[in-house]
Amino acid sequence: MSDRLSIALAQINPTVGDVDGNLRRIRDARATAAAGGADLVVCPELALAGYPPEDLVLKPMFQDRIRAAAEALAAETADGGPALLVGAPWLVDGRLYNAALLLDGGRIAGVRLKYDLPNYGVFDEKRVFSAGALPGPVMFRGVRLGVMICEDMWTPDVAETLQESGAEILVVPNGSPYESDKVDERIRLAVERVTETGLPLLYVNQVGGQDELVFDGASFVLDADRALKAQLPAFSEQVAITIWQRGPDGWSCTEGPMTPPAEGTAAIYGALVLGLRDYVNKNRFPGVVLGLSGGIDSALAAALAVDALGPDRVWAVMMPSPYTSQDSLDDAAECAGLLGIRLSTVSIEPAMEAFAAMLAGEFAGRGADTTEENIQSRARGVALMALSNKLGHMVLSTGNKSEMSVGYATLYGDMCGGYAILKDVYKMTVYALSEWRNQAVPAGGLGPAGRVIPQRIITKAPTAELKPGQTDQDSLPPYADLDAILQGLVEEERRLDDIVAQGYDPAVVRRVWQMLDRAEYKRRQAAPGVKITRRAFGRDRRYPITNGFRG
Repeated sequence: MSDRLSIALAQINPTVGDVDGNLRRIRDARATAAAGGADLVVCPELALAGYPPEDLVLKPMFQDRIRAAAEALAAETADGGPALLVGAPWLVDGRLYNAALLLDGGRIAGVRLKYDLPNYGVFDEKRVFSAGALPGPVMFRGVRLGVMICEDMWTPDVAETLQESGAEILVVPNGSPYESDKVDERIRLAVERVTETGLPLLYVNQVGGQDELVFDGASFVLDADRALKAQLPAFSEQVAITIWQRGPDGWSCTEGPMTPPAEGTAAIYGALVLGLRDYVNKNRFPGVVLGLSGGIDSALAAALAVDALGPDRVWAVMMPSPYTSQDSLDDAAECAGLLGIRLSTVSIEPAMEAFAAMLAGEFAGRGADTTEENIQSRARGVALMALSNKLGHMVLSTGNKSEMSVGYATLYGDMCGGYAILKDVYKMTVYALSEWRNQAVPAGGLGPAGRVIPQRIITKAPTAELKPGQTDQDSLPPYADLDAILQGLVEEERRLDDIVAQGYDPAVVRRVWQMLDRAEYKRRQAAPGVKITRRAFGRDRRYPITNGFRG
């Protein structure tokens, strides 16, 4: 029985459904770990399939491919190198489970099944998986490993059962999506499990973007005394070796890397970059095209795209109307120049004139209103989609969460696009991210250092420029107030009276709530976008479109 163990944390970036690609990543991680002398390589939750695989796991031919891949990996461990703990969907007696497979000595040496299936927010695992029984430890070369799969760590039942049945080290493979401040929550829950059991804990999270989710990695190790003994970075792949020693009081991690993960605004920016990069690359788009208006949302979207993809893969289009100011033209040009991206100009005035002529008979006797404003937005959407269809670049939508919340967006207009990078980013956070990016470059960012967003874009009053002298505040409360009210309504589900008690005008609070409800039909048709808050629009918040509740 060995008193020393070397465990590698394989913080890798799998792709849902790409079993061959995921196999390569796992093999590469094992080779790296072997070179570092590892005995065991721990991979994230469902690493063979990618997470979350949703209904893909229900396809029998996908299940067959997963099993064949797992058996091939198991056979490779006969080479005397490190064992693997790999997540995979797994059939047992005709039922499908979220499982962790211990592959060692050329065989599948152990299988542990996820007990606590999350069924809230973005998670609906009970829809596709069966829940396993409370597990006992799995024996690995004389060491009893207590395997807890992701959600199994969030409640005490599994850890308690493992401790009572003799586990010596808690091992937690994860697919835990990023949310602002979630790193602290994970550490807190892990500390609770360590405190309850008196056992050290090793936590391995996947990294990468999958549709609207971003997995930040930030894997870690806690010793039995709750001391942090290893910490991996956020938003980047890494295979890290940790050294473990058995002493009179049990196992302890004596050596591991320590890289504090990004926090605050830097972490949000990193999540947005990674989410966009993986969405574009994993779906094989050559690049992105976006409307660059001279406003702050499109400027930040362009900066994120450059940091994610590099300037050569980002194409900006200024689409002026008769209401576009010279300042906007100049600001868009300066922003494109600072970022080093291509900027084209396509006037929408001919389209406006064509629609006015087409609809003149039907519109006779009626004055101009938001209809004509929406035609401008839709003309821009048509232009961007045409460029996308012709040249293959994905249209990047630039609307923020404040606008999407209250319907300050045009269906089939500025909402056009394959991905909405700022969909879960409130307007005041847009400002904070822009200021941050002008002072820093994200880790792994492909954009230039220094200022990339002109200061006038940040300081001028936001406007859609769809009619003379227009600003956003003509029809919306100040964004600082709007965002605070929306956070109370969306993230916290607070009563209107509670929000008013914070000092907000009752009429404004009620109007924002009504706008939020009325815009549900628009959000249901919106492109996916990176989730950074606890309550992103989409699977996190499933409200009816037809809704008679008036409070």
